[in-house]
Amino acid sequence: MGPGIFALSSGPPPCGVAVLRLSGQGVLRAVGRLLRARRLPAPRRASVRTLVDPASRQPLDRALVLVFPAPASFTGEDMAELHLHGGPAVVAAVQQALQALGLRPAEAGEFTRRAFEGGRIDLTQAEALADLIAAETEAQRAQALAGAGGRLRALAEGWRARLVELRALAEAELDFADEPDVGSTDLGPALATLAAEVEQALASAPVAERVRQGLVIAVTGPPNAGKSTLVNALAAREVAIVSPHPGTTRDVIEVRLDLGGVPATLLDTAGLRDSSDPVEAEGIRRARARAAEADLVLALGDGPGLRVVNRIDLTGEAPGIRDGVAYVSALTGAGLDELRAWLVAWARRQVPRGEPPVVTTARQAQLLGETQACLREALVERDPVLRAEALRLAADALGRLTGAIGPEEVLGAIFGRFCIGK
Repeated sequence: MGPGIFALSSGPPPCGVAVLRLSGQGVLRAVGRLLRARRLPAPRRASVRTLVDPASRQPLDRALVLVFPAPASFTGEDMAELHLHGGPAVVAAVQQALQALGLRPAEAGEFTRRAFEGGRIDLTQAEALADLIAAETEAQRAQALAGAGGRLRALAEGWRARLVELRALAEAELDFADEPDVGSTDLGPALATLAAEVEQALASAPVAERVRQGLVIAVTGPPNAGKSTLVNALAAREVAIVSPHPGTTRDVIEVRLDLGGVPATLLDTAGLRDSSDPVEAEGIRRARARAAEADLVLALGDGPGLRVVNRIDLTGEAPGIRDGVAYVSALTGAGLDELRAWLVAWARRQVPRGEPPVVTTARQAQLLGETQACLREALVERDPVLRAEALRLAADALGRLTGAIGPEEVLGAIFGRFCIGK
């Protein structure tokens, strides 16, 4: 059990309720010292108690107290929660008292890292928890929640167990190669089945990456075409400067959108024209580069993607989408509802509904790709020594996937994504 730590797990004060989370050695003793009655509540039952300064015994707050004795806790250690009144002075006083009792402030991601080191979760679940905290849309929430439940962990552990058995058979063949009674074992069917299962899981990675990172939509066109006005209208807030002067937008401006549960980033780009101004010219270069990489281009002018005719309030054209062209007025809002509906339908086609993807991060996809490559090598390798080595490498890749095998720098990168208190 690690040294006692604490952190504010709720929003910063002032707030209605501030939740202090505690974990580790000495936590239950420290909570007992904070209680006026010095008697802990029953495990996992909320109890209203008076918290006092451990030295002066003066009241600090009237709080809700919960304790979670090890090992039945998130981290596997003794844990507690103090639900305080959310004033800055109250929170600061209780934190000072905890430090006086020997506990220290937690580092970013330390609670989740302790849960991993205690065997409560694996690395795939830790990544999913980080994604769940960062989720902005329904699709991201559903995907992250499925990962946090351990779907990939269960698959990877099952695959690794089967690989251990296959390695045992392959190495037994090596160890007893000179024994006439020991025949060769055909590992081909089992390896082919395993490789196919890994390949099926890997097929979900591109969809998952789209959900995690979001789709990219670039708004392009010549100067003063109304790009920034359209971006502001679709974002429903002022995110881009609108000006009649050409060259106002000199860098790519990004804004996040929720398109029917699918995340997207809308890009307001510099007006496309020839310019002798080096700063504007760099903005135009970046605009062209980002548009080339975007999933969709809203072209206010000529160009690939969905063509958008803006300012129909001046031309008198009817709003809507006809023959692959959107007719809108970003200034009055005419036609914007139809354009938003079209974008939602388009986004949902890019991210098919159904069971959430199994593989959700680039790290997971890379390691499963390594696993699959090793399995394919083992399938075609005729040298029994090299085949056994390929099986070992495949099992090691799966071990790195779940964290059963993992270098310290990988762990640091994963748990560094978490906020303090998680």
